[in-house]
Amino acid sequence: MKRLGVLLSGRGSNFLAIARAIREQRLPGAEIAVVLSNREDAPGLAAAHKLGLPAFCVPSAGRSRVDHDAEMLARLHQHKVDLVCLAGYMRVITPDFIRAFPDRIVNIHPSLLPAFPGLDAQRQALEYGVKISGCTVHFVDEAVDHGVIILQKTVHVKDDDTVESLSARILEQEHIAYPEAIARVLSGEYTIEDRRFVSHENKALRVTAR
Repeated sequence: MKRLGVLLSGRGSNFLAIARAIREQRLPGAEIAVVLSNREDAPGLAAAHKLGLPAFCVPSAGRSRVDHDAEMLARLHQHKVDLVCLAGYMRVITPDFIRAFPDRIVNIHPSLLPAFPGLDAQRQALEYGVKISGCTVHFVDEAVDHGVIILQKTVHVKDDDTVESLSARILEQEHIAYPEAIARVLSGEYTIEDRRFVSHENKALRVTAR
């Protein structure tokens, strides 16, 4: 059984999508080992408690990033986490954190990276005038929204879209994409070639087609 550690700062809708996928057996062999938040008032933390999951607040306010991340790591190791899933975790994690889980930290971002990294990605997309947006699940490295892309889902941008309407449609795709990407990673049936995430199944199909 692969053990997931979920980090969140807010409502936790992607965390709940992961929990639902596990419950519906769309993530076989996975379980949520612990949910951590840097904010005690995060609705996602309360949701985890309602589901009977181990869930803890590790407050970040007034602490150095290094000290806070050290405590987060201690909690993750205590619960024997195999894969760390950032689900609306609104903090940049330290290099020491990343090195503790090499290629074992994943994040979801509401744009088609490398376009529109950072905050307010949906607003950035609308202001730029793109016709297609979406979401990206990627490994986390030491740069913001930069790591190897695992999976992307697209969303068409409507002429009358607002930040709220576009965000809502992207979020629907996030809830589909995140469990699917986690399943791909947990399968172990992939390689990383340069910056490309290549599933062994797709690689075999390419070889057969030659």
